[in-house]
Amino acid sequence: MTKRVVTLAHYYTQPEIQQMADKVGDSLELSLYAKEAQADIIVFAGVRFMAETAKILNPEATVILPDAGSTCSLVTQTDVVELTQWRKRYPDHVHVAYINSSAEHKAVSDWIVTSRNVDDIIAHLYAEGKKVIFSPDRNMGGYLNDQYGYDMPLWSAVCEVHDKFNEAALNEAFAAASGDKYLIAHPESPLPVLKKADYVGSTSGMLNWVKNYQGNTKAVIFVATEDGILYNMGLARPDLDLRQAPIYAGCQCNSCPYMKMNSIEAVKRAQQGEGLVIDYLSAEQMDAARVPIERMLEFSKRYYA
Repeated sequence: MTKRVVTLAHYYTQPEIQQMADKVGDSLELSLYAKEAQADIIVFAGVRFMAETAKILNPEATVILPDAGSTCSLVTQTDVVELTQWRKRYPDHVHVAYINSSAEHKAVSDWIVTSRNVDDIIAHLYAEGKKVIFSPDRNMGGYLNDQYGYDMPLWSAVCEVHDKFNEAALNEAFAAASGDKYLIAHPESPLPVLKKADYVGSTSGMLNWVKNYQGNTKAVIFVATEDGILYNMGLARPDLDLRQAPIYAGCQCNSCPYMKMNSIEAVKRAQQGEGLVIDYLSAEQMDAARVPIERMLEFSKRYYA
């Protein structure tokens, strides 16, 4: 019997990689697609935690990451032993972890959230009278604390791409651009950038904001996230002046080095069965990590149906 191979590509990969994929999307969207497609082999053009999540949700499938080096700073900046000790300091708190985390990290969490549903899930927990600790992204957690008056203790890791966006460079870019100006930003960005934004949301949320934009088409729209999504935004709205937010004067050059490891050659090899096979997670690890993920999925079914 021919095995069903599904190739998934994240929005932050290069356009040529996206064109090779059966599905392009954000990390959770892609893992769920693979589950629905009942794939035998999943080639995940993204970073390692995404491939791990795909394996956790599709344990019977063979999941291949094209380049073993494609990790994430939110993972490398988090020692899970230290994280576990940190969690023990808050025994009466619910541990909410962002999906941009390793399988081991997920396994010591109570809830997993994405940038799309984090606001609603944490609001739900507070409404139930729960206390929350948040990991690993201190920028995202700091934004939630600032916006909603929470007092969540935060783990201190950052996305090395989003953390480079800064208010000073944005102020210069805004001053140099004429006419109407907007800023949309991913919540992994620093708080001063997020407080300046007209819209803060997930990668898919920002793409939808651009698709649905009905204002002045001469306006400049600055986008504070990895540059890969500008390709998808440009396809959706070629009439708009879309620019990546600068990280210093004149630089629209903020790329994730790990996403860009997904070269055409590496993806082709993965489609032939070569690459990093996600076979190192034990059944116990996957079962433990699946619990907080499924909790999030069940919440999404109830509240977003």
